[in-house]
Amino acid sequence: MNNPMPPSQEELRYAEYVLGVLDADARTAVEEEVRADPSAAAAVSLWQRHLMPLSEDIEPVQPAQYVWVRIRESLGLDAAASTRARSAPAADRAGWWNSLQLWRWIGAGATLAAAASFALWFVAPAAPQAPASAPAGPEYMVASIAQDNGVAGWTATMDLKQSSMVIVPATPAALASDRSAELWLVPPGEKPISLGVIAPNKPTTVHLRADLLARLSAKALLAVSNEPLGGSPTGQATGPIIAKGAISGA
Repeated sequence: MNNPMPPSQEELRYAEYVLGVLDADARTAVEEEVRADPSAAAAVSLWQRHLMPLSEDIEPVQPAQYVWVRIRESLGLDAAASTRARSAPAADRAGWWNSLQLWRWIGAGATLAAAASFALWFVAPAAPQAPASAPAGPEYMVASIAQDNGVAGWTATMDLKQSSMVIVPATPAALASDRSAELWLVPPGEKPISLGVIAPNKPTTVHLRADLLARLSAKALLAVSNEPLGGSPTGQATGPIIAKGAISGA
C-alpha cells in the first residue's frame, strides 16, 4: 500500500492557520505570506478545501444561563445581572469560572482535538470506494482571480456541499482608503451578481444561496470591481473591473 508523503513544515503551518491554532504572531506572518506569495495563498486555499468538512460533525453546546449573567456582570452591561448571578452556586463562581488552570486545559484540549482531527485526516487510509454508476459533479470549485498584469489578486474556493465560498487575497493591488473591492459572479448571458465586498488583507467567506449555486459552472466567471467604500450603490458594478477569473471544478 502506498502511504501519502508527510507534509512539510510549511504545509503544516498553513494547515494550522486554517485550523485556527496558531498564535497571533504566527497567524499574522501567514497572512502576510498569503498577500505576498500566490503559492502560499493557493496552499491555504487547498487546506481550506481539505479541512472545512471536519466542521460538519461539531455540534453546538448551550452554556448554562448563569454563565451569560456572569459575562454581563463582568463587563458591566447589566446592573441587574449582579443580583441574578448570586443565585448561581458560589462554588461554581469562585471555582471553575475563575480557574486559570481550567481555561488552560480547555485551550489545550481544543488545540489537541484540532490537531488530532488533522492527523487522522492526513494519515488514515482511504476507505474502498464502490464504482460509481455515473460521474458525479464536483464537490468543490476553484478560481484564480487575476489582475490585468496577470498576477493573481485573489483565489476562490467553493464548497458546494457547504454552500460556501472562501476568497483568499494573494497579491491584490492596493485601493484608496475610500474604495472597496467587490466580488461579482458573472453567469454566461446574465448580468453580474454581487457577492459582496471582500477584505483586502484576510480571507472572506461568502454564503452561496441556492440560486447562486445553480449558476456556478465552468462557463461562469468571478470578477472584482473597484467600488465606493462599502460596495456599489446601484447593485451593478460602477467602477472598473480590476481582476477576473474563470471557475473550474476541483
